[in-house]
Amino acid sequence: MRYLPHTREDIDAMLKVIGMDNLDDLFKTIPRDCCSLVDLNLPAPLSEWELDTHMNQLAGTMAVSPEYKIFLGAGSYDHFIPEAVRQLLLRSEIFTAYTPYQPEISQGTLQTIYEYQTLITRLLGMDVANASMYEGGSALAEALLMAIRITRRKKVAISTAIHPLYRRVVRTYFTPTGYEVVELPFGRDGRTDLSGLGSPGEFAAVAVQSPNFFGCIEDLERVGNAAHSDPKTLFITCFSEPLAFGLLKNPGSFDADIVCGEGQSLGIPRAFGGPGLGIFSAKQKYVRSMPGRLVGQTVDKDGRRGFVLTLSTREQHIRRERATSNICSNQGLCATAATMYMAFLGGTGFRELAALNYDKAEYLKGELKKAGCTLPFDSPTFNEFVVRFPGGADATCKQLLEKKIIAGLPLAKYYSDLADCALVTVTETCTRADMDLLVKEVTS
Repeated sequence: MRYLPHTREDIDAMLKVIGMDNLDDLFKTIPRDCCSLVDLNLPAPLSEWELDTHMNQLAGTMAVSPEYKIFLGAGSYDHFIPEAVRQLLLRSEIFTAYTPYQPEISQGTLQTIYEYQTLITRLLGMDVANASMYEGGSALAEALLMAIRITRRKKVAISTAIHPLYRRVVRTYFTPTGYEVVELPFGRDGRTDLSGLGSPGEFAAVAVQSPNFFGCIEDLERVGNAAHSDPKTLFITCFSEPLAFGLLKNPGSFDADIVCGEGQSLGIPRAFGGPGLGIFSAKQKYVRSMPGRLVGQTVDKDGRRGFVLTLSTREQHIRRERATSNICSNQGLCATAATMYMAFLGGTGFRELAALNYDKAEYLKGELKKAGCTLPFDSPTFNEFVVRFPGGADATCKQLLEKKIIAGLPLAKYYSDLADCALVTVTETCTRADMDLLVKEVTS
């Protein structure tokens, strides 16, 4: 999109229409002591072509594909996006659509959200889904707060195998509330160790991630049984890679009460860390405690199908003290992208793509083991896994970066007992030649 700034003449003409002499008059209502009167320390302006050159130089400092071979995931994944998704999202009626407060003029947006909710509930095996949350971390925090509202208990248990940044978001949410967060360790197999759970009767919820941060597939049946040994405790599962459910049994089949996670993999570019898409779903009986809002289907007075905001318990719709969330955006464009992506792939394509991701990761895992690397966990994984390089994680990753290979995410920052390990990710974008090159460089 071209940036075409207003000329001085344009600005003067607009000020004349609204009866003002200068731009400062627009801000006269703001008290003088609330204004910054210091000039911004900005560099001199550039012409358009000079700015293009400057931006290209900045872009050249980034390690991005296809110049770099990237095996980095950890919650943000590189997937091919159908060109049809990109082009349709650029249509003005989609690209500029906002919150559908007026159903009579927002039927397209409302139907898109309704279809999104339908596809998400089918993918996760749940009854209802909202549309939607900001990203995976806040979705998990909101799920835990929802469990507290339902059970009226003030303690939750979460696995340390949940994404470290998700857990940090939970801490941020919970610190001012006085609610207690108990972290469950992971075992030698990379899965959550439930031995420290004790009696779940004191917890509002037990939360795990599957596939977890290490790529390991949790035993959701075991976790669900442990959580539900007390009928009041809710079983929450989260995820960072929804594509896994094209191959794995969905959380709903294990009687999960709330399922939430990150939807970036569903047709949304990585874009250097954002935006994301917070997916949130639950059992029907908990629908009135859900954050966000839901779109429903109805008929008008002539019997024609229509769509409306069926439930919207946000603070701008109901009394603040009764609101279930202050989330004020449904990430509409991201939800639309995810809807298009899932629709274009279809059920068969989704399963085939998931299988391709699994097979490629298993190939690289096997080749790295042959090359002398070790795997600290022996649990089944999806498209990422933890590996211990012979030369150490930090040294190997730095060495390979010089050769334009991003070998994975060193884990020392997040787990001290995995300081010599890295998290390696493989998606359909990784070719066999890329993987063979990584193996060759690791052992050279």
